[in-house]
Amino acid sequence: MPDTATQSQARERASRHGQSHLFRYWEELNPAEKDTLAEQVLSVDFEQLAALHRDLVVSHGSGPAADEGPITPLRAKPWDGFPIAERAAYANQGMRALREGKVAAFLVAGGQGTRLGHNGPKGIFDIGLPSRKSLFQLQAERILRLSRQAGKTIPWYIMTSEDNHAETTGFFKDRRFFGLSERDVFFFKQGEMAVVDDAGKVLLASKGRLSMGPNGNGGCFLALAKSGALDDMKRRGVEHVFFYGVDNALVRVCDPHFVGFALAEGHPAASKAVIKAQPEEKVGVLCLRGGKPSVLEYSEMTEEMIYAKGDDGRYRYDSANIATHMFTHAFLEKHAAAALPFHVAHKKIAHVDASGALANPDKPNAWKFELFMFDLFPLAGAMAGLLVSREEEFAPVKNKDGVDSPASARALLLDLHRKWAIAAGIGEDELRGKLVEISPLASYGGEGINTALIRSQLGNPIIHVS
Repeated sequence: MPDTATQSQARERASRHGQSHLFRYWEELNPAEKDTLAEQVLSVDFEQLAALHRDLVVSHGSGPAADEGPITPLRAKPWDGFPIAERAAYANQGMRALREGKVAAFLVAGGQGTRLGHNGPKGIFDIGLPSRKSLFQLQAERILRLSRQAGKTIPWYIMTSEDNHAETTGFFKDRRFFGLSERDVFFFKQGEMAVVDDAGKVLLASKGRLSMGPNGNGGCFLALAKSGALDDMKRRGVEHVFFYGVDNALVRVCDPHFVGFALAEGHPAASKAVIKAQPEEKVGVLCLRGGKPSVLEYSEMTEEMIYAKGDDGRYRYDSANIATHMFTHAFLEKHAAAALPFHVAHKKIAHVDASGALANPDKPNAWKFELFMFDLFPLAGAMAGLLVSREEEFAPVKNKDGVDSPASARALLLDLHRKWAIAAGIGEDELRGKLVEISPLASYGGEGINTALIRSQLGNPIIHVS
């Protein structure tokens, strides 16, 4: 039965906030569509939306930016600069935390693979490895391998979006969670914000549905709290949270070296970084704003910053952010619901126009309000940075072709696995002209390579150690 009281309440609320147009096609909707529209309208904070439109669209650029203090580099410490004994100590400390169940993995996986020409969640994308494994499977198997090494299951918290939640969860269920226990994988959705036009009117995605968009990567922390994931972590005894994005084919999930480094540094947050490929590379870099940790976007950098060098010959702003972080649970518990500032983006958004037709604009027509995760960093007070090898740990899958594409990520992964095989004792001549892929279930980071199994496949053009 239709919930007429809810529908009436929604119509009255929309009218009160100058959004009556949302019910323009009410009589064309079936009962289920009416319920959906009413529920959506009641979920929107129209007061907040109006304030954001006023401050970020109508008054955009009319006032001075907040003075956050001077910007200085936050230079990550090179992993290969530590003595071997110190690296081993970090790894042991990290593995001890894993054995004690104090570490959880937090994956942000709300994105779609549209830019890759892929119709679906980016995590289910196959970058073309001989094994045909998806990004999700590569990450799941690294977690499984590390869990077995630690003798303790690493819980995995996965943030999806409204657009890809059902397909993502179905993908995991169909593949039996890649060997992980279903009870140790926690899915939850990112929050959404209504999209408005230049006049602050909410757009309709269809006659019975509002146009909604993800509330930005900074919304991941609020979703972590609202979903109960943070409470679940606390119940399990988790003290440290490894955060990463879905599109890095080489990400070392819950890397014991990084975990141990972060614990030893003792700050609420830590970040991995790689050296910029060249000074002009369009990536954000770790920095301090007024002495507090942050990320400086490429668009914010002056030419002087881009080319400035330190006494050691390194570029001063060379620690490129790779969206791999560690946070203490206590820090997230305290600040996950912090009132971060909203940012605005002008986008081309398809919508139902006043005539009832679906309009596909050829120029930006809508405003999206988003939270940025880097706005949480200053609340940490201090943050450690660890500089790691790009060739070993960073193979982003963002573009269909060229740089940061499936092809480049695949090449980086296969080249790394070839190096593992050679380091384990296989001659370079033996591998000439062959592709080498080593399953994460066989080796997390190059350890324990089965050379006998590799040699047994030398007659094949593709060597796959599983």
